[in-house]
Amino acid sequence: MTNYKRLGDYIQEVDVRNEGLNVDKLLGLTINKQFISSVANTIGTDMENYKIIRKNQFACSTMQVRRDGKMPVALLKDFDEAIISQAYPVFEVKDANQLLPDYLMMWFSRAEFDREACFHAVGGVRGSLEWEDFLNMQLPVPSLEKQQEIIAEYHAVQNRINLNNKLIQKLEETAQAIYKQWFVDFEFPDESGKPYKSNGGEMVESEMGEVPRGWKVGKLGDIVQTQYGYTASAETNNIGPKFLRITDIANGYIDWENVPNCEISKSNFKKYELKAGDIVVARTGATVGCAKRINKQHPKTVFASYLVRLIPNDEILSYYLGLTVDSRNYKDYILSKAEGSAQPQANASLMTEYSVIKPNRSAILSFNKNTIPIIDQIEIFQIQNSKLKQFKELLLSKIAKGRQ
Repeated sequence: MTNYKRLGDYIQEVDVRNEGLNVDKLLGLTINKQFISSVANTIGTDMENYKIIRKNQFACSTMQVRRDGKMPVALLKDFDEAIISQAYPVFEVKDANQLLPDYLMMWFSRAEFDREACFHAVGGVRGSLEWEDFLNMQLPVPSLEKQQEIIAEYHAVQNRINLNNKLIQKLEETAQAIYKQWFVDFEFPDESGKPYKSNGGEMVESEMGEVPRGWKVGKLGDIVQTQYGYTASAETNNIGPKFLRITDIANGYIDWENVPNCEISKSNFKKYELKAGDIVVARTGATVGCAKRINKQHPKTVFASYLVRLIPNDEILSYYLGLTVDSRNYKDYILSKAEGSAQPQANASLMTEYSVIKPNRSAILSFNKNTIPIIDQIEIFQIQNSKLKQFKELLLSKIAKGRQ
């Protein structure tokens, strides 16, 4: 490690206070190494004591590093200046002709950096990291040209991920718009290809209002079966099938690479194995009601006890039901009915009491013809992002080798 250098030789702490209240953009720092707009209640707080952080400066938290398993640290890029809590050390690179801030942030983004920070963390249960120990950590500092090359590679991958995310969002909005057009506005194509309701399509009264003739209304439980998940005895790193938890479905796409494994007997595995087309719904905690349809590109997976599986009685209903339970209306329904003051709790009976429209078979088949290509394309972009994230990790690992 001859090319490794002491971090403290390249950075310096900055402590500029918000005297005169000239800066009002207040930021918080997340454990995922990002700045976010702060939602803290600052009424009665002396904002002059807050620290000013400027573009290309860093803020970090050295508290509770061992407990959290990560050291929060972020590089300010989106604003020229902002303010942040005085509890966070602010620092900057001494000489950008020797060490580029973006390269340093890539170093901080490595899982190995967090593990080393945890190793050095002291302070009992909370496990804080002493500032001097932070400064004594080491990193490779290649030539400026090599740093720029690594940064360019990394940003190219991240930009592709960002583009894919925008495309995914547009496709998801398109799928939901088609769903609304067909099953809320009832403007699906009639036999002549014209919007049904606005062109005189026959409607009949139901307990959910007017619906097209031949369609029915009922409860979600009429068209799905339910199952509670498996209680894992031990999660492992490499043994057994994937073990899907609430946290894995809470943020949009299920990142299968980061879903842990669990030990489970072969007989139990078959009982709890997820299939493409199944829908899993969170039944407890802050994400209660959050739902995801299992796509075709998932590994062998069982699901945790705090999830409920909805199994369509007819597989052609899978896409329709996936968009139904992914709607804001369904989440609001679950939240309004969930019980428990500390943590909202929802059971399978509550989930399946939700009122739904049951379109006729021809409408569902036609809807699938329009939406399956969209959802398949979403899955393609999601798989691409998973591979790109792996490549990002590979680039970060190359930093540790100190490429010259």
